[in-house]
Amino acid sequence: MRAHDARGQTLNLTQSATSAAIAALEERHGVKLFDRIGRRIALTGAGRAFLAEARAVLARAATAEQTLADLAGLKTGALAIAASQTVGSYWLPPRIAAFHARYPGVAVALRIGNTDAVAEMTRAGEVDLGFVEGEIDDPALDATPIDEDELLIVAAGGAHAALEGLDAERLAAATWVAREKGSGTRAAFESALAAFGVDIARRHIAFELPSNEAISAAVAAGAGLAVMSRLVVDAAIKAGELAAAPLALPHRRFLVFAPSATLRIASGARLFRHADQHRLTGARRRAGYARRRWVQIITANSAAPIRTAIDPMIVGSSGPFITVK
Repeated sequence: MRAHDARGQTLNLTQSATSAAIAALEERHGVKLFDRIGRRIALTGAGRAFLAEARAVLARAATAEQTLADLAGLKTGALAIAASQTVGSYWLPPRIAAFHARYPGVAVALRIGNTDAVAEMTRAGEVDLGFVEGEIDDPALDATPIDEDELLIVAAGGAHAALEGLDAERLAAATWVAREKGSGTRAAFESALAAFGVDIARRHIAFELPSNEAISAAVAAGAGLAVMSRLVVDAAIKAGELAAAPLALPHRRFLVFAPSATLRIASGARLFRHADQHRLTGARRRAGYARRRWVQIITANSAAPIRTAIDPMIVGSSGPFITVK
């Protein structure tokens, strides 16, 4: 019984409680696990077979516990994010690098699209967070500002005269190069012209191009004027390839968003009905802390850092989401 007593002490159980637990297990399964020989006990054949399985279960439990500990410390894990072009190509990369330097075991997958596409990916649960430079008016998404972006009117490097004395009439008469509808940069372009009293119906867009780089190259080649982020064109301006108008435009906001509470609750309810509870628990633990630290780190140098909180009971199709407050 000494071995029996030692195991009970390890589990903080008395001898009687240990004996009762063993008896209950034997009775439940109709299998005798121990032979009682006087004050001693010995494993039966069934007990020896069960012992190997029990040890395997305990080993798997220990491995699972260590996995959670690693994840809690961000030693491993994955984050899926989506971003519109300006944010994804210019604002996010140094912040992703800072996050990776601190947590090299966490893989970050970034998908690029225009603002509408990023909103759809986030709404559908294909990514954990969305970052855009366009305004989002969607009750299915909770959006919070994280930084500001300076906009410039630019022309080819040698076309400084075209940028002097710009007013509503000259802006309306100018030839423009713009992004496609649905992009944050296109929305910023139209808002900027409207702020100067330009009738959107009167402006002339000669080229619609699908990327900031394509617009920058076209403008540098003399195709017309464009409204672009300083993040995109600053290097080209310094190199003399582009010139900026001495005209202050309204700043635009960078936003981070996640599905709204209503959408998360509905999605979580469906998953709780149809999915395995253990898988959901694992998903919550795998992603929660990583997402919270991710947003804290990438916004550390922003103009308006945000606070985040995790709702541990609400999950979407790719795991927990950030509730941005």
